[in-house]
Amino acid sequence: MKEPVIVLGAGGHAKVVIEILEEQERFQIAGCVSRDPGGELLGVPILGDDGILPALHADGLRKAFVAIGDNRARLDAMERAAAAGFELVNAVSRHSVISPRVSLGRGVAVMPGAVVNVLSRIGDGAIINTGATVDHDCDIGRCAHVAPGTNLAGSVVIGEGVFLGIGSRVLPCVTVGAWTTVGAGAVVISDLPGGVTAIGVPAMVREK
Repeated sequence: MKEPVIVLGAGGHAKVVIEILEEQERFQIAGCVSRDPGGELLGVPILGDDGILPALHADGLRKAFVAIGDNRARLDAMERAAAAGFELVNAVSRHSVISPRVSLGRGVAVMPGAVVNVLSRIGDGAIINTGATVDHDCDIGRCAHVAPGTNLAGSVVIGEGVFLGIGSRVLPCVTVGAWTTVGAGAVVISDLPGGVTAIGVPAMVREK
């Protein structure tokens, strides 16, 4: 019997997540939770806003996935879901390639065409988006987002909440500090501190 799961979010990111969860034999999507309740998303009913989570849990629902693209908003929603008693599941596309020696946290999204290689660790709530590649021995922090077409070389460390823009590159053994944003197409050749925005080739910290 399939396990019912609630999806938090009803935007474009949630559409991809719904299709991934639908292809997994384990889950049946019971509904979405969104700030704009009512209607449906890909045939899945939008049940209400976050305020209904305790009632859904009381009705016997136990699994949830937070399908929100914004890193801080996703972290906040994960904490609300956990506080309401939900267990976060993973949405891993069958069209991705993941080494059996990869460590996946909870609430992780791995999109179609993504590749994650041996001994990498993907933290809770992280997104490895469409066509992104994560090579061996990388460490991806909680609620980081590796955007479509991004490539990480071996032994890269990506901190909590980092956003790596579409098509960016990170060279081997480089560390990107927590809550830093790397612009689309940038190439990170040396360590970046936390809480900054870096753009260009090579990536340079943008002056505030």
